[in-house]
Amino acid sequence: MIQDDFERLQALMVSRAGFRLGRDRIHLAEHRLAPVARREGFDSVDDMLASLWAKPVASLGWSVIEALLNPETWFRRDRAIFDTFANELLPAIGRARPDGLVRIWSAGCSHGQEPYSLAMRALETRANVDIVATDLSQRAVDRGRAGSYTAFEIQRGLSAQAMLNWFDPAEDAWVAKPELKSAVRFARHNLLDAPADAVQFDVILCRNVLSEMDPAKRGQVIDGLEKRLVDDGVLILGADERIDGDTVAFRPVGGRKGLFVKAPSALSRAA
Repeated sequence: MIQDDFERLQALMVSRAGFRLGRDRIHLAEHRLAPVARREGFDSVDDMLASLWAKPVASLGWSVIEALLNPETWFRRDRAIFDTFANELLPAIGRARPDGLVRIWSAGCSHGQEPYSLAMRALETRANVDIVATDLSQRAVDRGRAGSYTAFEIQRGLSAQAMLNWFDPAEDAWVAKPELKSAVRFARHNLLDAPADAVQFDVILCRNVLSEMDPAKRGQVIDGLEKRLVDDGVLILGADERIDGDTVAFRPVGGRKGLFVKAPSALSRAA
């Protein structure tokens, strides 16, 4: 892959998805695009990109973008977050809602390990939740909805007992049990797009997503998250993610890495 192709990929990623690839990832980009080129019937990545630049096709463009996204995730990643979620956020927010229902959005859910981890904790505590999981990648959403994982993926974060409690063996995979599957609703969504409805959430998780975004697009996404979060809700980012330079809409929760609430100025604007 020549530098010009990589720079055009950068522009495509930023404009459509908001993500930016580091210049040191040119070889990784070519590695990830090779299966896409084969699947789309091209002899090489260079041929595929030449075709895309000559005659942009939306479906091929999105296939390229999806291949370049970072799908890294695992069950109960950063376990402390899930303990806080189950032991503090769920009971506190549930008590504050007339119907006891806690609405949760896993934004950038990848292959579904995060929302299923949330669902496990909610089902274990018998909390009343509505969990929506979205990702930019349709292939990732389809995998999450199928709830099928390899033994390695299951064991990366879950104990053997949890695996047996929540998944059934199926040939070379483990599939989420019906109770777990039914607890999560999957959909494709681009965080740069306006929401399809006016639903607001009590808890929004957008972990390890913003750090890879273009600065201008990151601010746009944060503004969108603010609009989707109820005034007394909680935004959960990655443990080491900071947004103080991107927005004044949120303030961190003292002593709790990755937890944010709406700042007073944001509340006054919403009032």
